Amino acid sequence: MTNNNLDKIKKELQKTKEDLNDIASYLDDFLTFLPIAVCDISPAGIIIHINKSFEDVSGFGALEIVGEYLTDIFLEKSKINKILNLTRKKEIVKNQEFTLITKDKKGIIVNAFFSARKDKEGNLTGYFLGMIDISSLKEFQYEMETKVEERTKELEKSGKALMNMLEDVEEARGKAEEEKNKTIAVINSLADGLLVFDRENKLLLINPQAENFFNIKTKEIIGNSILELTKFPNLRTLINLLGVEIKGIFRKELTIRENLSIEVSAVPIVIEGEKLGTSVILHEITREKMVERIKTEFVSLAAHQLRTPLSAIKWTLKMLLDGDLGEITEEQRGFLDKTYQSNERMIGLINDLLNITRIEEGRYLYKPTLADFENIVYFVINSYQEEIARKKIVLDFQKPKTRLPRISIDIEKMRLAVQNLLDNAVRYTPPRGRITILLEIVKFHDRNEREIAFSIRDTGVGIPQDQQPRVFTKFFRGANVMRMETEGTGLGLFIAKNIIEAHGGKIWFESEEGKGTTFYFNLPIREEFTEFLKEF
Repeated sequence: MTNNNLDKIKKELQKTKEDLNDIASYLDDFLTFLPIAVCDISPAGIIIHINKSFEDVSGFGALEIVGEYLTDIFLEKSKINKILNLTRKKEIVKNQEFTLITKDKKGIIVNAFFSARKDKEGNLTGYFLGMIDISSLKEFQYEMETKVEERTKELEKSGKALMNMLEDVEEARGKAEEEKNKTIAVINSLADGLLVFDRENKLLLINPQAENFFNIKTKEIIGNSILELTKFPNLRTLINLLGVEIKGIFRKELTIRENLSIEVSAVPIVIEGEKLGTSVILHEITREKMVERIKTEFVSLAAHQLRTPLSAIKWTLKMLLDGDLGEITEEQRGFLDKTYQSNERMIGLINDLLNITRIEEGRYLYKPTLADFENIVYFVINSYQEEIARKKIVLDFQKPKTRLPRISIDIEKMRLAVQNLLDNAVRYTPPRGRITILLEIVKFHDRNEREIAFSIRDTGVGIPQDQQPRVFTKFFRGANVMRMETEGTGLGLFIAKNIIEAHGGKIWFESEEGKGTTFYFNLPIREEFTEFLKEF
């Protein structure tokens, strides 16, 4: 063989050797990063190589475990030897569960598979072992089996209890039917009328008293919506009051016919925050209205009868004080002056009572005209200049830069409303206090409307928190002002509120005891309001 041939053979052998080294390196890298734990085992069962995943699962490093017997790291030692013998015959054995003892002495369950390594002649050269940690899967499986077992026991118990439940349900159904009959009996026996609407505002129930009020039968109207109920003439006044959609809680009076008046209350039926419908309660107030009318007529008659002699007393006292009936001493003048002031208070009380009767009779506003509201405020302020100066109160009147539009109002009554508010501010503000009156125009873009806004703020005694809900009621006077000022009827704010509301306005207040009070009211800017006022 020539030297050239020998060199060629050497080069091929060298290349083959390098290829084998590359393959070995590749296999080594592959085993290192393989996610399955793999180890190489000698025919005698000794570990001769492990990959990175094997280290992660067992906790052993290669130097710690290589050279050890495979049986030393498994709980089932005898089973390992049997599996190795079986692998020698079958070459591959799969899905074997073992308990691997980790470096920190913990037992984890693994699913293992074995493969025999043999040479060309079929002689055994070793084994490959691959395994996957299935501890979590086993725990989950155990939990599921436990739950299934528990659920099976529960179902067995439920089966036994089912018959008892059916018996209880039948008993409960009988009791519910009995309670239903009782409830219906109670509803039918109510002295008040009752209508119940569902969430779509369809009539579900009407009791006999409501049938009597409107002279209508249940079978004619049950199941109809509010809109459909308008076709029944006897119900139109009620439906007009409730509206097509009943909203919120309200209480209003309704006259059905000349000798029958009722108070209508609408209350939502709510269970666990969900509105299921609305109940409408009809309470007859015919007798109360009659008594109220008689009382109003009596107050009006008495007030008129008292005002005539009081006026006569006033002018007689005035003549005495002016000296028209002869000279009087200073002592006599003092007594007569006190009597004159007491008589004036009596006349003021009589006038307030007459105003209240007119309000209750719905005939309070009767002189609507176009007027400048700013002039009304000036007029009232000027009438209190002497008292304001006497108490050294600072009065600040803040008016808008542009002139206010004229509005249709009853001038006399509006002066009285502003006067009542200013009178309270002056009376209950201590000397050297401050009163601020603000007049402006406010715009409501969502309604495309404008209103005149009036407010009067004082630094007076304020209104106790627990008494504030009663401020606009008849004859109310705060406990703190009654201790400091015995005079007063408690009718001024009631009258002012009715005057403002009769003009289509709104009045409210803010107050803190010891720091002062602010009253607010708004009036709509509508010249056509004259026709609206004539209704009062």
